[in-house]
Amino acid sequence: MRPRSGFLLFCLLFCSAALFAQSKKMDEKNTLRIVSYNIRNGNGMDGKSDLNRIADAINRLTPNLVALQEIDSMANRTGQRDILRDLAEKTLMHRLYAPAIDFDGGKYGVGILSKEKPQRSEYLPLPGREEQRVLLIAEFDRYILACTHLSLTEEDRMASLAIIRDKAEKASKPFILAGDLNARPQSSFITALTEDFTLLSDTAKHTFPASEPTGCIDYIAYYNPGTDFISRLATFVADEPLASDHRPIVSDIRICVKAEEIFSSKPYLQNPVGEGITVMWQTHVPTYSWVEYGTDTLNLQKTHTLVDGQVICNDYYNKIRLSRLQPGQKYYYRVCSREITLYQAYKKEFGETAVSPFYSFSLPDANTTDFTAIIFNDLHKQEATLNALYNQVKDIPYNFVVFNGDCIDDPKTEEDALLHLTMQCTRVGAENVPVFYLRGNHEIRDAYSIGLRELFDYVGDKTYGAFNWGDTRFVMLDCGEDKPDTTWVYYGLNDFTQLRLDQVRFLTEELSTPAFSNATKRVLLNHIPLYGAADAYSPCRELWGGLLANAPFDINISAHTHRHAYHPKGSAGNNFPVVIGGNQRMEGSTVMVLQKEGKAMTLRVLDTKGDTIYQLNL
Repeated sequence: MRPRSGFLLFCLLFCSAALFAQSKKMDEKNTLRIVSYNIRNGNGMDGKSDLNRIADAINRLTPNLVALQEIDSMANRTGQRDILRDLAEKTLMHRLYAPAIDFDGGKYGVGILSKEKPQRSEYLPLPGREEQRVLLIAEFDRYILACTHLSLTEEDRMASLAIIRDKAEKASKPFILAGDLNARPQSSFITALTEDFTLLSDTAKHTFPASEPTGCIDYIAYYNPGTDFISRLATFVADEPLASDHRPIVSDIRICVKAEEIFSSKPYLQNPVGEGITVMWQTHVPTYSWVEYGTDTLNLQKTHTLVDGQVICNDYYNKIRLSRLQPGQKYYYRVCSREITLYQAYKKEFGETAVSPFYSFSLPDANTTDFTAIIFNDLHKQEATLNALYNQVKDIPYNFVVFNGDCIDDPKTEEDALLHLTMQCTRVGAENVPVFYLRGNHEIRDAYSIGLRELFDYVGDKTYGAFNWGDTRFVMLDCGEDKPDTTWVYYGLNDFTQLRLDQVRFLTEELSTPAFSNATKRVLLNHIPLYGAADAYSPCRELWGGLLANAPFDINISAHTHRHAYHPKGSAGNNFPVVIGGNQRMEGSTVMVLQKEGKAMTLRVLDTKGDTIYQLNL
C-alpha cells in the first residue's frame, strides 16, 4: 500500500485549460456507492426466475460498483444465457466475469458491474471442498474492488483469507472486498478478517434469507493495515425481499485523496485594506483550512475563519482574513488544507494535509508614496492575449494588479470561472501581490455570474468601493449592464438602476472623506466609460456626472469599447484625463502600467508587442 504522511509540501499550478479540465472535484469521483448482491441467477423467493427484478433492484440503488455472486454463463439451466451480460445491458454498466466452475454446459461464478470502466482485471481460484471458489479483482483509477463467494467450510475460508490478504498487501490502491462470505459476524473467520480489514457494511443488519432475514453473511470491507484510506458515509440493507434469496447490501464511502491532490489553485491575495489582507484558494475536496504566517518562516501564527463561534470548513472555498498586520512589514505565509472525509454531528474523519510553499506580501503604510500597478481589461478569457501582454510587463516590479472587467466573461459553470480565475491569478503571481477584480457587464451574464462573488473578497463586500495604496486613493465604480434593465434578454432579473443609485450615495460620501481629500493622487476605475464613448449606455454619467464634474481625479481608467482611446481633460466633458483600454485580440489589446514616484504619477499603455501607445504624466 502507498505510504501516507501528515504534511506534504505541494504547489499546484494551473496555466491551461487542458490541465484544469482534469481537475474536477475529487470527492465527486472518490465518493462511491458499493453494492454486494448474491442474485441466485435471478431466482426469487417466489420460485420465479426474473432478471428484470434483479436489474430493477440494482438500478434503484444507483450504485457505482456492484459485486455479484451466483451467476451462470451459458448454462443449460438458465437457457444458455449470459446472465451478467444481460444485467450489464439492463443497468448500463461495464461488466467483468470470473467463472469458478464448469457447470451444466456453461460456467458458474461471480461478477462485477461498474459505472467506471476497469483499467485491469484478474481472477484466481480459491479453495472450496463442496465446489471451487474464485476471487475476481478489478482495478480502477483510484481503487481496487475484489468480489468473491467463499466456501461453506471454515478451513477453506481461512485459506482463502490468506490469498485475499496477500493480494491486498501488494495493492498500490485502496483494496475493497465485497461478497457472500458464508460466515456469521461472530465467526472466527470474521474475527480474523477484521484484524486488517475494516467492515464497511453493518453486521447488525441481516441479509439472509431475503424474505425474513435472520443473519448476516454478506459483507463489504476494505484492507486497512493501520492507516485509514476510506471513510464510511452510510450503509444499509436494501428492502428487496423477493428478487433473490439474499438482500443487497449497500455502503457509501469516500476514498481519501493524496495530499498533492487537494489544492485546485494556488492562493491569491484579495482586499488589502484596513491593515489586513484576505487569502483565498480552492480545493478539490472538502477541507479544514488555515493560514500560517509571520514576519519570518520560523515563528508563525495560525488563523482560520470563524463565524459565530464555528470554524468555516467542509467546503471547497477558502477565504481567510489576516488582520492586525503592520503596514510596511514583509510577511511570509503558507496555506494548509486537511481533507475532511466525514463530517457528522458526533463524528468527523480527516485525510491528509496539503501544505503550500511559503509566499510573501507587504501592505503599504499611509506614507508610502511609490507604487506600480498593472491593469488589464476585456481579456474575455483569452489566455494567449494575457500571456502576450504580461510578457511586456513581467520584468517591472509591481505592487498590485487590477482586472478592469470582462476578464472572466459569461461564466457558464463553476469550473469555467475557476479555470480562468486560476489562469489569470497564476500568470500575474497573485499569491504574492493582491489582485482587484472589477466587474464588467460580461461578468454579470450566464449561469454562474452570481457565483463569482464566492471567488472574490470585494473591498467593503461590494462590487464598488475605495481603498488607499499609501497616499493615493483609488475609487472603483460598478456600471452594471450596458443596456436598460427592461431589455428583454434580462427577463426582468436585473435591477442595476438601484445599484447605480446606491453608488450615488457612496460617491457623495466618498468625495467628502478625509481619505479622499488628503490623498496626493486620485484614480477612478470603472469598466463602462463615462466619457468619450458615444455608443455606450450612459445612465452612470447621468447619475454620477454632477458629482464627478468637480471631483479632482488625476486619471479615469475605463474599458468596454474594445478600442483604446485617450481623452484629455475637458475634451469630452470630463474633468480629468480618461484612458480606455483595448480588446481581447492580439491586435488591439492593451496593458496599462500606473506608476507613482513621490508626487509624480505616470500611465503607460502598451500593446502585445511592447510598443508604447500612450504615456501620460499625471
